[in-house]
Amino acid sequence: MATQVSSRHAIRGEGIDVTRTLALIHTSPTLTPLFGALCAKSMPETTIFHMVDESLIKDTIREGRLRRVTMRRLLAMIESAEMAGADAVLVTCSSIGAGVAIAQKLFDMPVIRVDEAMAEAAVRMGSRIGVMATLTTTLKPTTALLREKARAAGVEIEVVESLCDGAFDAVLAGDATTHDRILTHALKQEMKGVDVVVLAQASMAGVVKTLPKGTLKMPVLSSPELAVMKAREILAGLDGNVEVPVTANSQKAHH
Repeated sequence: MATQVSSRHAIRGEGIDVTRTLALIHTSPTLTPLFGALCAKSMPETTIFHMVDESLIKDTIREGRLRRVTMRRLLAMIESAEMAGADAVLVTCSSIGAGVAIAQKLFDMPVIRVDEAMAEAAVRMGSRIGVMATLTTTLKPTTALLREKARAAGVEIEVVESLCDGAFDAVLAGDATTHDRILTHALKQEMKGVDVVVLAQASMAGVVKTLPKGTLKMPVLSSPELAVMKAREILAGLDGNVEVPVTANSQKAHH
């Protein structure tokens, strides 16, 4: 477990001070600074702590699927977070989203899937949706989630998929330049004509920042900021506060 990041600001309610706690479960330590910064910016009153287990994603990549044993281990981590005092858990890996869906049915506290808010936003923004991923194990569940959200919204969508081979290995090796170059090529060449692009993995979120303004004609959504906004909304709801709606700015990408 990574070092706890704590930002305490009491929420006043009937004379009782309450500090809500959000646990973030990652399958890569590279995501802790990104999500830590987003949480500090969007909900400074919330205490957060990070839990990291790289073996969850490594097993899923090696097997080419999310195994039941991996799902059970994820559920054990979520239970551990609850025992540690978490009021909600955000799982930041899209590849293990099916395990999060199970957890949502088993736990009384909210368990948040990192790409859920992004998928909901995407189906509101257009009918032809581009999905980019650097792993097959992420591409499939993200596409399935988009279709699920489209059915729930009563809309028809067309999904255009792009698997960015080599980009995941590059980011693991610390080669952000190669990672971003592969993604930029896909954005420019393979995503032509779509209404909106969804970046399936949180690790892909920074690529749009590397592009000159106006390079892309369509909006590009990534999951981290939207997921944190969703977590803020859910935590506010636990305190009976006015909910903050999760929206997507159709004119610019989220990072």
